[in-house]
Amino acid sequence: MLYLITGGSGSGKSAYAEAVVQRLGNTPRLYIATMYPFDGECRERIRRHRAMRAEKGFETLECYTGLKDAEVSGYGTVLLECMSNLAANELYQEGGAGRQCVEAVLEGVRRIREQCVHLVIVTNEIFSDGIEYDPETRRYQQDLAVINRELASMADVVVEVVYSIPLVHKGNPEVTG
Repeated sequence: MLYLITGGSGSGKSAYAEAVVQRLGNTPRLYIATMYPFDGECRERIRRHRAMRAEKGFETLECYTGLKDAEVSGYGTVLLECMSNLAANELYQEGGAGRQCVEAVLEGVRRIREQCVHLVIVTNEIFSDGIEYDPETRRYQQDLAVINRELASMADVVVEVVYSIPLVHKGNPEVTG
């Protein structure tokens, strides 16, 4: 099954995603981490997330670009966090897909999905602040919007987390397989 979990910053989507993974059974679990540790703030966020999942049986794979090359066979459940970081990395990092960001990310998701039983993807809702951004930021927002729409179409379950409250938009999150 493919679960897509979205929400704003600090909404509780990471904790919800980890709870979903735990409900999916005790199969080997892989956490694909996409946040590149650019600075102290990123490193602190990474530390906090590692602490949150420390006792939950995850192995971690750091994958900033090139998701299609990730080898995840042997894991029953994969948690990919976070799509907004992966899209930014593909778009802007040296060695990333650049203008082919959308295609590269979706190809990677399809490949990961073929290798595991359950794929849980966390993404961000970054589209409702009403602020006008520069053209490059708009490009990023547009690419992430396309990725999120495609993922929602592919997903069996789509949940938006608002103030730690899961709002189900598609499927039944209680069904595990």
